[in-house]
Amino acid sequence: MTKKSSKNIIADRKKEGIDLALKNTNAVTKTTLLECVEFLHCALPEINFDNIKTSTKFLGHSFNFPFLIDSMTGGTPAAQKINARLAQAAEEFGIGMGVGSQRAGLLSEDLAESFKIVRKNAPNAFIFSNIGGAQLSQGLDRKSITKLLKMIDADALAIHLNPLQELVQPEGESNYSNVLSRIKELSSDLDIPIIVKEVGSGISPSVARKLSEAKIGAINVAGMGGTSWAGIEQIRAKKFKNKQKSDLGLLFWDWGIPTAATILLTRNSVKTPIIASGGLRNGLDLAKSITLGADVGGFARPMLTPASKSYNSLTTFIDQLIFELKSTMFLIGAKNIRELKSAEYITTEPLTSWISKVR
Repeated sequence: MTKKSSKNIIADRKKEGIDLALKNTNAVTKTTLLECVEFLHCALPEINFDNIKTSTKFLGHSFNFPFLIDSMTGGTPAAQKINARLAQAAEEFGIGMGVGSQRAGLLSEDLAESFKIVRKNAPNAFIFSNIGGAQLSQGLDRKSITKLLKMIDADALAIHLNPLQELVQPEGESNYSNVLSRIKELSSDLDIPIIVKEVGSGISPSVARKLSEAKIGAINVAGMGGTSWAGIEQIRAKKFKNKQKSDLGLLFWDWGIPTAATILLTRNSVKTPIIASGGLRNGLDLAKSITLGADVGGFARPMLTPASKSYNSLTTFIDQLIFELKSTMFLIGAKNIRELKSAEYITTEPLTSWISKVR
């Protein structure tokens, strides 16, 4: 049997990540807790639905709508068509987009094409690169970082923090030392903003404060309640017959800070711009997230699913998302994003306990 190269191993893993993310790998026993956020209905909105303004600014860039296509895919030939559609939509709707981890693109020019297509199809959109904290810990050099930024002419660099995923992943890298110092270094040296993101377990107040002190551009809280990467890696570990990691994945499938809680806790801890993600599925979820303190929302799996079918399926989903967002704004009397951010709401249990007891 021929031993697979690092390039092929990573490409195969990225393909599995797409396939499994499209299946039922959501949180099982817990939720985002966004259902614990209730707006106060406004029976007298005094606004024209057609005049509601959804435009906003994020990291110095203008967005027509307060959401972006979050990092999820790339690094495999199967991802190229999906990324092409996602990028086309980002350009058409005037929103942002992040690519999946570009580690594979550093190993192979062929695999880099699945990322380069993004800037080709979205010449004017806000596009951000993506690399893992584990790779920074291993000493990823500036030359490589420059290469991945140039790969898509990036407007920002996302650094994803996925310690749980790395623990469960059969090929995972569990050395997470010196990641913060590398983030500080890059934040100081690069002339584009750094976005630090979780991948589904949320950001705690103490981590948010450390990141804020590092002077990064934004925090993507990526809370628990959406796609479980521990779950995805559990399925892969079971396939690899790695019982230890498979059992760990089952134990920690729903590990993390629920999305609604991590948004509130982060906003109460720092002034750094926030991307809300992790289980956002519709325009109501998006509106709640912005009112809780996020600047924009991020959608990964909800975009990936229709994009894997057709461009029309993707644009249909985005149109519905926008309609739901505007409908929510109409029903609470918010005629623009500034008013949405200051809308009245209440929280119920268990979210109330999360925000009152965690510091």
